[in-house]
Amino acid sequence: MRSFSFPQLGQNPLTNGQVKLPVIGAIKVRQSRSIPNDGVIKQARLTRKVSGWYVMLTVQWDVSVPQTIPHGEAVGIDVGLTSFIATSNGLSVKRPRFFIDAERKLKLLQQRVSKKPIGSNNWKRATKKVASLHEYVANCRKDWHRKLSHKICNDTGMVFVEDLNLIGLSRGMLGKHCLDAGFGQFFNILEQTCFKRDVYFQKVDARKTSQICPNCGTETGKKELSQRTHVCSNCGYTTDRDVAAAQVVLQRGLAAVGHTVKMLAEGKFVGIPVKQESSHL
Repeated sequence: MRSFSFPQLGQNPLTNGQVKLPVIGAIKVRQSRSIPNDGVIKQARLTRKVSGWYVMLTVQWDVSVPQTIPHGEAVGIDVGLTSFIATSNGLSVKRPRFFIDAERKLKLLQQRVSKKPIGSNNWKRATKKVASLHEYVANCRKDWHRKLSHKICNDTGMVFVEDLNLIGLSRGMLGKHCLDAGFGQFFNILEQTCFKRDVYFQKVDARKTSQICPNCGTETGKKELSQRTHVCSNCGYTTDRDVAAAQVVLQRGLAAVGHTVKMLAEGKFVGIPVKQESSHL
């Protein structure tokens, strides 16, 4: 089993760096965070990973959860494979390739596994190295997502993202790269970070965000993947393709929360450069 749970625990199961579990008894744990004084531990779930065992405690805590209201400066976010994110205020972050960079080493480790007799000690050690590499890649991706989410929330009161069909993207021709980017995990982490930092978060309709001019609202039609610049034939507005899509996301988000939306020509966005340069965290 990779994980199992205990639906009921005794009184004060977590004491002196140990958690007391039914049948198993007291086991030592390294506690990552404190339990609220008025919180009651109700359940425990144990999960086995290649790096060790982890226990997740479910706490019942009678507290009113505040609802974040729209306020402050707003930012729209467009995600993609060329640039992982592009924001409506001109920020463009290049997509790191966590799995692609580790693929060569992973191939070598898997070849070593295939040459070992199944069930032998050498086979177990070789499979453990493969699992360790997968866990390392997953941890790197999650850590980068958390750092990026905090960077987005700096000096921001509202964050709007696209409501994408992530399952459909993962099954497409570029599914491997979409899964490596981890858009779904990033959206979940960004939503959690917004909640902790009192930033309003909402998803908006993702249809045709790259086919509409944010300056005049004219539909410009589909663009080829190689076409990285948005040029409107109606008003002449020119900017990076992903930034233009992020500005459309922002306009839809502001309209959804009841804010008055102005077009770029009316002075809503000022100082956005024509060309955007990618940057790393």
